[in-house]
Amino acid sequence: MVTVSVKATPPPRSDLRTRFLARINIPDSIFLLPQAFFSVHTSHSHVSSNTVETFQFGNFRPTDFNLMEISLVPFLSQEDYSHLYTLFPEMDSAFNLNTNTKKRQRKDDEGGGRGNNDGSSGELMKNNNSLQDILASLLLLDEEENREQEKWLMESEQDKATFQVNFKQQSQAMNDYYTQIQDRYSESDELNHLQTKRARLSAVAVAGAASENVGSENSVQPSAGPSASLGQQRRLWVKDRSKDWWDRCNSPDFPEDEFRRSFRMSKATFEMICNKLDSAVTKKNTMLREAIPVRQRVAVCIWRLATGDPLRLVSKRFGLGISTCHKLVLEVCSAIKTVLMPEFLHWPDEGRMKKIKEEFESMSGIQNVGGSMYTTHIPIIAPKVSVAAYFNRRHTERNQKTSYSITVQGVVDPKGVFTDVCIGWPGSMPDEQVLEKSALSKRANTGALKDVWIVGNSGFPLMDWVLVPYTHQNLTWTQHAFNEKIGDIQKVAKEAFGRMKGRWSCLQKRTEVKLQDLPVVLGACCVLHNICEMRNEEMDPGWNSDLFDDEMIPENSIRSAIAVQARDHIAHNLLHHGLAGTSFL
Repeated sequence: MVTVSVKATPPPRSDLRTRFLARINIPDSIFLLPQAFFSVHTSHSHVSSNTVETFQFGNFRPTDFNLMEISLVPFLSQEDYSHLYTLFPEMDSAFNLNTNTKKRQRKDDEGGGRGNNDGSSGELMKNNNSLQDILASLLLLDEEENREQEKWLMESEQDKATFQVNFKQQSQAMNDYYTQIQDRYSESDELNHLQTKRARLSAVAVAGAASENVGSENSVQPSAGPSASLGQQRRLWVKDRSKDWWDRCNSPDFPEDEFRRSFRMSKATFEMICNKLDSAVTKKNTMLREAIPVRQRVAVCIWRLATGDPLRLVSKRFGLGISTCHKLVLEVCSAIKTVLMPEFLHWPDEGRMKKIKEEFESMSGIQNVGGSMYTTHIPIIAPKVSVAAYFNRRHTERNQKTSYSITVQGVVDPKGVFTDVCIGWPGSMPDEQVLEKSALSKRANTGALKDVWIVGNSGFPLMDWVLVPYTHQNLTWTQHAFNEKIGDIQKVAKEAFGRMKGRWSCLQKRTEVKLQDLPVVLGACCVLHNICEMRNEEMDPGWNSDLFDDEMIPENSIRSAIAVQARDHIAHNLLHHGLAGTSFL
């Protein structure tokens, strides 16, 4: 049997028989057979383009066409069979000839194979020898490469060591050279300093000699001599500015009312402040210029705080330089904080606290009230650092303008005098956080506020020493009455802050003061407010300022259960002892 491979692509149907017969070496006489002898049926509907099918057909091997079904035609006559009898001998001879030829070829192949085996063994020996030579040469090359690599590593290490040594030497040389240059520069600076000092001394000597000559020439007019010499010295170093306005204010004939409108205090109070600050702000005269008097120094500071005018206008008013005015404001404020604050702003002693409690009790009917507390905000220029911390969201929403501020927390007595202040915390902090960070809270934690109530608004939490109004909804009559009395006490602190901001207008606008210097200025304003309140200085109605400080109820508004019971007891006593008001009805 012969297996026939069939490809997917069919050849043309007209050549099918010719190509088939040519493959099996059938003589041309086969064409004498009737065509009906073979019946070829092709069927490729179930065969894909890549499928190879096989079939058996005698000893033939047809290819390159689709699957065929070859079958004998059953209807043949005897005459048709007679043609086949002559065909079979020819086919047998042809098949035998092909078979013999194949056998001879096999024998020749086997004989040649034996000779080739002998030759191939010799070739294998040669190939083995050549492989051994190649391997040996490769090993030698590897060893040589390793030696070269080790040599390169040693050379690189030597180069690296040499480079490091050279670098250290060069660095040392550069350091020595830099040290020498610094020494030379320092010597030259010392020399220049000595030369400048000598030049100044010589200039002073020349100026002194000139002033002596001028004094000797003007000795006929003794009253004008010293002032003329001083005037010449000042003209050498100071720019001449008009001081007419200050000279008029400083004169005894200047009207009291106009002086009070300008400096927010009377002449007597101003004089008292100057006397107390004399030792702290006095400067000595020099050979080159005359020192600014104490009264003028204090006047510059108070005018700046009272009006809030820019330094440019203050400079024109007092005939001084802008930088000089700014320096004077800071110096006098610092002196007020150092000298006057311990005397005019401090926590009351036991005797004073007893009087404060009595005055608040007569005002509200609540016992043991030692002060009224309030927190206000002071606008500032946007700081360069921690901008978000000083951003005041509530003022920004109200004014429709970006606002930055710092806080001032104060406790006042019944007259509106500050007994405690906490200044400088960022404006984004709520009142309860400012209270926690203040010195007042630390004083309370040490037990110094035992049996003392500090009354605050709804922005503060209820604590053992802080009394605040009821903030929940649906209040009872007792609670309404209590809140009314708490409001009366709170009004004292709020009005005190309003008077302070009205008297010192610099607190109502952003000032030209650095953030680190602002607490000193605000502290000076609080001290000056106390001085004016203690001396009963009149407050012009036009100076009053309205406060717009929102009260944010803290998240934890109750910090003490004992304080809750105490507040309820106070509220009960107010209502049932006839001390509560009726304005809430």
